[in-house]
Amino acid sequence: MGDVAAKIKIMPEGVETDLVELKDKIKAVIPAGAQLHGDVVEEPIAFGLKALIVTLIVNDEEGGTEPAEEAFAKVPGVENVQVVDVYRF
Repeated sequence: MGDVAAKIKIMPEGVETDLVELKDKIKAVIPAGAQLHGDVVEEPIAFGLKALIVTLIVNDEEGGTEPAEEAFAKVPGVENVQVVDVYRF
């Protein structure tokens, strides 16, 4: 099996959430076996709210993104976590 890139959308709790601090916290909890690909990108949603888009390289196996999803969901300031795209290298 090879590796895949998983694009994960992280929604902050609100527009008042400090995204710079949230990015640092997210980078700090990336689990072993996952590697950040590029940088954490802000994506405008609506009314000043921005989501964070994280692209991770993970092993192509069942449940490959689950440890990262669970870790991101536990970060204070995160409302929800959603895998939006997975593609093979």
